[in-house]
Amino acid sequence: MFKLLRYLKPFTWSVVAVLMLLFFQAIADLYLPTLMSDIVDIGIVKGDTQYILRVGALMLLFAAASALFLVAASFLSAKIATGLGRNLRSLVFSRVESYSLHEFNRIGTASLITRTTNDITQVQQVVVMMLRMMVSAPIMCIGGLIMAVSKDAELSLIFVLVLPLLAGVILLITRRGVPLFRAMQVKLDKLNLVLREGLTGIRVIRAFNRLEHEKKRFSEANSDLTDTAIKVNKLMATLMPFMMLVMNLSTIAIVWFGGLRVDHGDMQVGDMMAFLQYAMQIMFSLVMISMMFIMIPRAEASAVRINEVLDLVPEIKDAAGIEQTQDKRGLVEFRNVTFSYPGAEQPVLSNISFSAGPGEVTAIIGGTGVGKSTLINLIPRFYDVDSGSVLVDGVDVREMSQESLRAKIGFVPQKAVLFTGTIAENIRYGKENATDEEVKQAAAIAQASEFVADMQDGFGAVMAQGGANVSGGQKQRLAIARALVRKAEIYIFDDTFSALDFKTDAKLRAALKKETINATVLMVAQRVSTVMDADRIIVMEDGKIADMGSHKELLKTCQVYREIVSSQLAEEEIA
Repeated sequence: MFKLLRYLKPFTWSVVAVLMLLFFQAIADLYLPTLMSDIVDIGIVKGDTQYILRVGALMLLFAAASALFLVAASFLSAKIATGLGRNLRSLVFSRVESYSLHEFNRIGTASLITRTTNDITQVQQVVVMMLRMMVSAPIMCIGGLIMAVSKDAELSLIFVLVLPLLAGVILLITRRGVPLFRAMQVKLDKLNLVLREGLTGIRVIRAFNRLEHEKKRFSEANSDLTDTAIKVNKLMATLMPFMMLVMNLSTIAIVWFGGLRVDHGDMQVGDMMAFLQYAMQIMFSLVMISMMFIMIPRAEASAVRINEVLDLVPEIKDAAGIEQTQDKRGLVEFRNVTFSYPGAEQPVLSNISFSAGPGEVTAIIGGTGVGKSTLINLIPRFYDVDSGSVLVDGVDVREMSQESLRAKIGFVPQKAVLFTGTIAENIRYGKENATDEEVKQAAAIAQASEFVADMQDGFGAVMAQGGANVSGGQKQRLAIARALVRKAEIYIFDDTFSALDFKTDAKLRAALKKETINATVLMVAQRVSTVMDADRIIVMEDGKIADMGSHKELLKTCQVYREIVSSQLAEEEIA
């Protein structure tokens, strides 16, 4: 928790102002019982009305000052806490954006969302509490003790019994509460995960009549979180009644023994009333401290999770970048590349070597799970190789800045991802300053113009979340348009054409050939008809290159390719 407080540095002067305001507020509150004591012992006993009015006016002044200090401190502390929350969310988001896919998989999307929202809110709330109470509560407690002892040292012995008892109970409850609060945050992650899967996978759930199963999953996760929350709240709920019980018993003891001391002439009535007020201030400060101890354990658990995100060093570190030579624009080379996912027993890619140059179309084909998508994901450096090297324009991608590397690439993922906004905004995601003409041209090449024109607002039509208001093929064509608008040196199509019908596929590839004549094109495909016209076809098998060549060459030399072709095309088409 205290590790996160270093992010309060931009608010240093505001924090100092809060501490000063709370200090003066505590001093003003501590002085009020003494003034009341003087009114009783001097003004009332002696019948001095002028003294009563004068000191009463002074009491009102101190009470007003105390209220003013408290309001100002509360306003500033809320402003500091919300500012800290804003900055932490920005830091967490920025850090997550720098993660490689390994780090995403390690923590999980649902957990990252919880950490960015709920966990930071917990920290924000406890910072408000700490700023309001960490100065006033100790000053009220210590100052109250000093003032109580100054009024009557013998009666103050009551606190010798009360304070250790309260401190022991607070410590015991806190130690038992911290593990439960940590468990709550983990179970909140689980609930978010189940909810997210249930919402994003609703079509599959309904298609397979698994609604009851998903309801049961959610109910179990929800009940698990609820049971833990009830358990920890029961534990924390015992603290406040115990505090109130001790406070009331202490009041009875003070009145009882104080009354005896007044009766014996060892103490004045005003002093006993002031002593009782100081006792209430001490007890109230302990109540404030106990409230902090209720909130701090959960915030501590949240802070650990936030620090885990901030302290996790991305596996892929950005390089300063090396200037590329002009004569190698778009050249992609794989040199003895081997790659494996964390925890995997065997590499998913082994000894991959090939090159793809400008003006060439390189197609990658093979069975499911042979590493086709993994191979092309190494080019934009979504992962780093275990051994060997991937070069773009003659430079190892690990020696280039990620921004300059990815600026060269127009990437179309296997699963088309669209964002909320208009169609034009989605296409401009590839090039922020693209003109309307460039947007329309990219859409035309991607064979998207026709269905866009049929939409009510054309390119101004709004996309639903995830592109839910367009078909899979339409989403894929918009994703292709988004890549084409970049005018990139390298185009990567990861099984992009699988959602398109054969006619649209053929028209799109014909249009692409003209548009990408000076660019390097790499495409992963399942259809032989998609790759037949490629300059180079790489056949993958078991994470290795089985063979490489043109369609006609591979029909003669590669058994794996012949099997793929024969499973898709008739004998006449093969011939």
